Amino acid sequence: MARWDAGAAERLRMAALDLFTEHGYDAVTVTQIAERAGLTRRTFHRYFADKREILFAGSERLPPAVAEAALATTPGLPPLPTALSALREVGAEVSATVTDTGRRRALIESSAELTERERSKLAEVTTALQSALEQRGAAPAEAHFAARVASLVSEEAFARWTRGEGTFHRCFDSAEAALHAVLTTANN
Repeated sequence: MARWDAGAAERLRMAALDLFTEHGYDAVTVTQIAERAGLTRRTFHRYFADKREILFAGSERLPPAVAEAALATTPGLPPLPTALSALREVGAEVSATVTDTGRRRALIESSAELTERERSKLAEVTTALQSALEQRGAAPAEAHFAARVASLVSEEAFARWTRGEGTFHRCFDSAEAALHAVLTTANN
């Protein structure tokens, strides 16, 4: 078994996705993933803390990226458009690099543990976005509400994109249009 391998993380990820799909997330062990990848358990832990992190690797970079994008938007832009712009920008970057979205989505939805983990990761993004909006001068309640609403639009956009409904930008625009339609209907 290879001790140092530049492609080890990707091999582990692919092995895990295959095993999770074949046997279900709960039935697969770290040892099985490492063996399927032709690596050791120790090598697995060089790249991932646990088997959940295979599906969420890199997500720790999202909160600071979203906050940075919000802080960089046009000065004076209101909180909700700022939040939507930041999530659209970062979401497009993520969608350009993520693979196996359909399988990943199905696996997360099949496991209460993974669904909860995803909610936790999404909450971190929303909190970072709220903080950035407050740094831009939004009142805490306004920043909180704008961050949560924009996060819902982003989640819907990713769901649409995962289902193959178009490019991420198109899916985001569609989700944002749905929000505006709901708000317009509510105002009538």
